This record gives sequence, C-alpha cells and structure tokens, in this order.
Amino acid sequence: MERSGVEALYRLDDALSPDERAVRDAVARVVDAEVLPIIGRHFREGTFPAQLVPRLGELGVLGANLTGYGCAGVSNVAYGLGLQELERGDSGLRSFASVQGSLVMYPIHAWGSEDQKQRFLPAMARGACIGCFGLTEPEAGSDPGSLRTRAVRDGQDWVLDGSKAWITNGTVADVAVVWAKTGDGPDSVRGFLVEKGMPGFVAKEIPGKLSLRASWTAELAFTEVRVPERNVLPGVQGLRGPLGCLNNARAGIAFAVTGAAIACFEAARSYAQQRRQFDRPIASFQLTQEKLADMLERIVQAQLLGHRLLRLKDEGKLPPVLVSLAKRANVRSALEVARSARTILGANGITDDLPPLRHALNLESVLTYEGTHEVHTLVLGKAITGIDAFG
Repeated sequence: MERSGVEALYRLDDALSPDERAVRDAVARVVDAEVLPIIGRHFREGTFPAQLVPRLGELGVLGANLTGYGCAGVSNVAYGLGLQELERGDSGLRSFASVQGSLVMYPIHAWGSEDQKQRFLPAMARGACIGCFGLTEPEAGSDPGSLRTRAVRDGQDWVLDGSKAWITNGTVADVAVVWAKTGDGPDSVRGFLVEKGMPGFVAKEIPGKLSLRASWTAELAFTEVRVPERNVLPGVQGLRGPLGCLNNARAGIAFAVTGAAIACFEAARSYAQQRRQFDRPIASFQLTQEKLADMLERIVQAQLLGHRLLRLKDEGKLPPVLVSLAKRANVRSALEVARSARTILGANGITDDLPPLRHALNLESVLTYEGTHEVHTLVLGKAITGIDAFG
C-alpha cells in the first residue's frame, strides 16, 4: 500500500539527521518489498518468516544502537525509526529484532566478558545466531523478584533448574539469557548464557495464540542444566540486570508501535477514499473524517513523544519513569488507532487481507509485555504523588 506521507504533517523529518532518515528509509523499502506481501499468510498460518533474519542482519538493525563487535553503532533515534518500520510490517518481526538487540545483545555488550562479546555479538549482529531472554515465569510476571528459577554452584559449573514462559524466539534460540536466583533474595539474581544443546534445556512452542502469531513464543524448561562459569555474565547482579534490559527495550518499543498505527491509518484512509456508499466515497462523511483526524492526531503525538524519548536516551538523560510514560501512552494510542481503523473497513476489516485487526491483536500483547499498562500507570503514579502503590 502506498504511504501518503500524511503522518509526516508535523515535519518530524526536519528533526532527523540524514543518517537517521537513511536507516528508516532502508528498512521501509525492505518492509514494503519483502514483508508486507507475505506477512498476512504467516500470521494466518502461525509461522515466522525466518528467511528475513539474515536480511535484518544485512540491514544492520540487530543491535543497531550498540557499538563495536559488528554492530552498526547508530543513534537510538535511528534504531527506533528502524523498529517503527518493522512494526509497520508486523509486531512479530519487530519483537524478534527488539529481543535480539535490546534483551540479548545489550546485556552481553553491557555486562558480558570480552570472551562472551566475541563469541556471541558479531554472529548475532549478522543474524547468524539467534537469542532469547528468559525472565518471565509461569508464576512470576510483573513481580520478577518472585522468580523461582535457581542456579547452584557445583565446582566450575552452575546447575540450573526452573522454567520460563512467553519467551520470544525461544524455540529457535542458539543462546538464552536466563535470569536465576543464586541465593534467597532478588539481590542474588544473575544472568546465565544457556546454549542450545546443553543437556536438560528444552524449549516448547506455546500453541493457540491469537496474537503475535507470526512470532516464535516458547516455554523454556531447565532440569539440572550445567552452565560453565564462562557463560555467567560477570558485570551485573540483582534485578538491576533484567530490569535494565527491559527499560532499554521499552524505549525502542515506545517509538516502534507508531509503525502499527501508521499501517492502520493508511489502510483506513485508502479504503475510505475508494469505498462508495450512498453514491459517494465514505471518506466524504464527517464521522469518517473525524476518525481519520483522531488517528492522525494520535500518530503525530506518539511520534513526537517517541522522538523526544530517544533523543534523551542518546544524551544519557533518560530516567525510567519517562520510558513508562511513553510506552503506556504510545501503545494505547496505537491500539486505539487500530480499532478505529477497523471500524472504517466494516466487515472487510475482520479479514487478514487488511492489516488493522492483525495489528490490533498484536498490540494486545504489546500492551502487556515489557511492563503491563497497569504497572506503568503505577510507576507514573509514584512519580506524581510520591507514594509507592506497590507497597
């Protein structure tokens, strides 16, 4: 579908560098030519377009905002723009890139040994090695401090027991960054690089998803998995590690979800101009124009919020509360745009021939992962009132 450019009405491009625009445009071309023609079928069949993984490596979007080790080293704004275009294709594809870069490559880059960086990062940047992030458990979601996965020292190894749930890329990952307690409390949490093929490590796809269908989502099980000391992240301990990863990923997601909103807006706009009822295009009706105006307003607001967020990240001035505000606001806005776009499409909008309902279903997951809407609300509430509702 041709992009009208209407979403650029607020001249955000003027605030971007040539390199940032180049990253966005390069990813957009690949999404248009290689993702949009096939993604509906993959969503319908519940499969991930695995042939695109090396392509993402060629584009440099995997760990793009990291430096060295084969990573592109672009600004966080450029990284966010690339993710926005992947999201315009599908949340499943953008989730792959977010997990690979922000949740797996980032902790190795930030807290890994030089040996770990050399072993994993260059291959991951190329898309030749796939990673996953193991924090969430069946009984530990918004409260990561209650995780039950344990690691016990045994000679030169650690023995890992436990399970993880809702793990993107889990069934195909070559390496999993697994967070486990090494003692009694959350301060004992450490990160372990569990590699495919280690005895006792099993990954199983979660069936029956109605959201993120074009994505790998797994349960991970660890039964007396022996992890060598060289696979333990040496530079971090406690919840600062996994929460730092999540905060890093959320910033990119807060920018990226606008891509889904743009896709829905463009589909609704094009359809409204072509669909005729009562001898005139439905775009001529005031209520349809109001819906389109509301969509555009939300898109522009989300873009401006996301741009400021990642500029602050580039400047090293980004407190977590601002990430919570942007993730909460922009995901909700994108979901509202998707739902409104579906109503313009009428009955045609419930098929996968058109993108709004697919994006709406995906965004229901994005509303929950990387911190639920409710948790981010309470983070903001504490910043506003000074009172911690978590007790």
